[in-house]
Amino acid sequence: MGNSEDKETRKLPPEELHQTEEGRDAARPAADPPDAVPESDQETGSAKKPARKPVINLPFKRKPSKQDPHAPHEGEPREEGDSSKRFRRLLDDIEEEEILASEDEKIGIEDQADTTPDGSSITDPDWLDPDLLDTIPPHFATEQETIPTPIDPGDTQIPEHAPTTDIRATRVTHAAYAPTQPTLPTTPQPPGGRWDRFMQGCGGCGLRMFILGIFAAIAIFIGAVSFGIYEYYTLAATLPSVEDLQSRASQFETTRILDREGNLLYEVIDPQAGRRTYVPLSQISPFMTAATVATEDSTFYSHVGFDFFGIVRAFFQNYQAGEVVSGASTITQQIARNLLFTPEERGRRTLVRKLREAMLATEITRRYTKDEILELYLNQNYYGNLAYGVEAAALTYFNTTADKLTLAQSAFLAGLVQAPSVYDILTNREVTLARQRQVLGLMVIASQEQGCIFVSNSQQPICISPEEAGAAAIELTNYEFDPADLTIQFPHWVHYVRAELEQLYDPQTIYRSGFTVYTTLDPTLQEQAQQYVLEQINALADRRVSTGALVALRPSTGEILAMVGSADYANAEIGGQINMAIRPRQPGSSIKPLTYTAAFELGWTPGTLIWDVPSEFPPSGDPNDPRPPYKPVNYDDRFHGPVTVRSALANSYNVPAVKTLDFVGIYDNPSTPLDDGLVGTARRFGITTFDRDDYGLSLTLGGGDVTLLELTGAYAVFANGGLRIPPVAITRIVDSTGQIVYEYELPDGEQVIRAEHAYLITSILSDNTARTPAFGPNSYLYLPFPAAAKTGTTNDFRDNWTLGYTPEVAVGVWVGNADYTPMQNTSGLTGAAPVWNQFMKLAQEHLTGSATASFPRPPGIVDVTICAVSGTEPSDWCPTKRVEVFASDQLPLPQSKDLWQEIWVDSYSLERSTAECAEFAIEKLALYVTDPWAVEWIEGTSSGRSWAQRMGFPPERRFYVPETYCSASSPRPIIGITSPAEGGTIQSNPLEIFGRASATRYFKRWVLDYGSGFDPLSWTEIIHSSSAVSQSQKLTDWDLEDLPNGPITLRLSVEGTNNGSAEVRVHLRMELPTPTP
Repeated sequence: MGNSEDKETRKLPPEELHQTEEGRDAARPAADPPDAVPESDQETGSAKKPARKPVINLPFKRKPSKQDPHAPHEGEPREEGDSSKRFRRLLDDIEEEEILASEDEKIGIEDQADTTPDGSSITDPDWLDPDLLDTIPPHFATEQETIPTPIDPGDTQIPEHAPTTDIRATRVTHAAYAPTQPTLPTTPQPPGGRWDRFMQGCGGCGLRMFILGIFAAIAIFIGAVSFGIYEYYTLAATLPSVEDLQSRASQFETTRILDREGNLLYEVIDPQAGRRTYVPLSQISPFMTAATVATEDSTFYSHVGFDFFGIVRAFFQNYQAGEVVSGASTITQQIARNLLFTPEERGRRTLVRKLREAMLATEITRRYTKDEILELYLNQNYYGNLAYGVEAAALTYFNTTADKLTLAQSAFLAGLVQAPSVYDILTNREVTLARQRQVLGLMVIASQEQGCIFVSNSQQPICISPEEAGAAAIELTNYEFDPADLTIQFPHWVHYVRAELEQLYDPQTIYRSGFTVYTTLDPTLQEQAQQYVLEQINALADRRVSTGALVALRPSTGEILAMVGSADYANAEIGGQINMAIRPRQPGSSIKPLTYTAAFELGWTPGTLIWDVPSEFPPSGDPNDPRPPYKPVNYDDRFHGPVTVRSALANSYNVPAVKTLDFVGIYDNPSTPLDDGLVGTARRFGITTFDRDDYGLSLTLGGGDVTLLELTGAYAVFANGGLRIPPVAITRIVDSTGQIVYEYELPDGEQVIRAEHAYLITSILSDNTARTPAFGPNSYLYLPFPAAAKTGTTNDFRDNWTLGYTPEVAVGVWVGNADYTPMQNTSGLTGAAPVWNQFMKLAQEHLTGSATASFPRPPGIVDVTICAVSGTEPSDWCPTKRVEVFASDQLPLPQSKDLWQEIWVDSYSLERSTAECAEFAIEKLALYVTDPWAVEWIEGTSSGRSWAQRMGFPPERRFYVPETYCSASSPRPIIGITSPAEGGTIQSNPLEIFGRASATRYFKRWVLDYGSGFDPLSWTEIIHSSSAVSQSQKLTDWDLEDLPNGPITLRLSVEGTNNGSAEVRVHLRMELPTPTP
């Protein structure tokens, strides 16, 4: 036994020492070798019986045995006898024989401690048998021993270690006689087994970590619960009282909307003085109740005020969308927020506000019945057009009472609550009716999933089938809604501001908080804009034009300075309530600047050449599109041949725009870092309405809808050097106490395109000379100060547009009919441009005091001289030159890309000449054209041939730069004159001519002719044949009669079906004798 065990033994009191020593020695296998046979077995000669299992030293105090008369009672002194003397002799022996156990002995003892003397494991369950606890081992049962009386430790020197083997189990230590009082007993541990090894190894470590983890989790849970309780009571202490909600619902404070100069535009008066009647739930149509519950809170009757799972679901939906798309507010939470929160807190979207909202909803549910809550909700809602409460809404929209509302009417009203300014049937009919259909759909879903909609004010559940919902949707399709009798200055602007407010606050907050809303509207510009639009519409009345719209923005701040939504808001016949400034319409050619911007980002320049010629395209831009080809035409029904990007955009030619879109692509390429393609580029510019997946190449001509506000904002990006600042209408909101609850901060903006590219577009759109061929020098697009402008006209004359800008203001004008009725012979130049021209002059003077300023030129812009026709660096053959602007890292193409090129070609294959085809190489002036439709135009139309003639390419000399190079596999001529030989003299008549004339491919015929002199100016045919001559043979006998003596040249040519040819020449001198008279 090692030292550590001796120390533990010395701490035991005397009454435990006997069991400890006895049990320890009994467990030592050294006392009985494995092969020893008990004496009793040897005497009887019988088979060995299983050894009786010895007593285990258990980790608790042994009770006195009835068979042990010497075991003293606890506290009773022991008597000294023979045993005591024997122990004294043993102590003397210990002093003489003590040896320290080595580390190896310790290890051996520890290993032996895992087994019993009979070889069984101490972890065997039989060792725990209570009947064996007091049993004496067999080889110790022959004599009785009395526990000795403790001796004085001071009289006898006790060794520190005991011998490792004690067969008689008599060894004791000094601790056996030590007093029990000074030291508390240490419970000895049983010998280690498999469980101990498990605990001491990795398994024990993992188990301990698992247990610690459980305790840690419990501790965290308790802490979280405690913190939650603390926070709950902390929040609860700050909650307002929920008493008398109805009185709070009837409270009202006037909300005012002002222009930028502080003039009152609109004031929401106290609804108590107008249409507001409180009705009990029993007097409200069950359809209205069911529609409200299905739309706003489908679990209203079952939750405690808030929907936990709905909140979790909304959290994940908002997280996935990256923005707030779902609020998960129950009807009760909406009441708590609208009636008990301050305006500032209502505008926050924080976890704390949500918790306060849920706690208040729970308290409201505790104090009020579900019927009381629903009744209050329906009576305090704002339904738009100054209708507060369901009774007023029923009267305003349908001239009926709340208890008589039909399914269609109920679904309509229930859908308004979410955003009354957006879902305004008078200004946004299509969207509002779509919202009604959405509510009907929710009612059908609730009926199917919940087994009808149960409402407390109906004895029967409300069950809506898809057929009933469809019939209800049709019911209001042609219903005529009477406009509200409102007095509003600039009503379209006011409605737009209210819709913007509803993006910041819920509708109930807006109209109960006494807000004063400061807006960006400039009253001077707004009044004049309204007047200009009305005057122009009256002037165009004979062309079936009924309305128009205008938007003016400050590019550097995004402020909306003016917004005219129609020519006459009060005129229902022209759809005057519809705000055409925010209604998507087709923009015509006014979208083209974005197409060319996308091309600039791919390397194009204002000098890039585009062929404006008859061309065909797959409608979708996909070469595999099986539909008939798309054949765009220009507004003037003419084609203009080769044009640069400057000319194409300035004159708004359609064919070049389609080719440009075909180059950049319609949709974004996901493998590129930026949004590209026309759709992606438009998205960067702030256009959100290009949301279809079936656009074709006509998109660049106006095939997709945009709003005037968003397109004007896109032009403002050009005016602001490529920096986009979103349009803004509200600058500040002050509540009834004078506290600023919202203030607009000018953002840094987003650089959506390079400043150089923005300047290039501006340079083109402000170039009056460049657009003169299409618009004339004095059109409405020309202003006495630098200004960029672009028009747009749809093919069927349903939409006229003019948009333009200076550095100070961007203005967009639209003219047309709200009901899509086509106009008559009205273009963007004649319909919208006059309004744009007038307003731009006014705005520039109003904003700058008549000061004129040029557009800032970025440092990365350079001037380069180019060929005016081709847009490249001019070659020697270029007829005219001009200066163009370029980004310094996107310069014009080199001379090698000019239209006129002197090149070496193989005369037979008509391919670019190489060393492999040098024998028949010739230098030619070629026309460099890569567009196959351009070649077809030049060769197949009179206008194309006329253009080529003017450019120095008459039909007989017209040759196009080949795309391929000659090689060994190219078609080769087989040609040669074998007789007469070069330089020979002709002295006899006729002359036999031998040679060969053939080709590897494309052979058409061979021709033999001659000319006078060694460099003839003309040729006379001798013979021709369409039969190839592969081997040298006689071609003809040439009769030389009547030919004068002197130098002549023979030429043998091989012509190909590809219009190529090759020739060889032989120079001869004819010296025929003079004929005798």
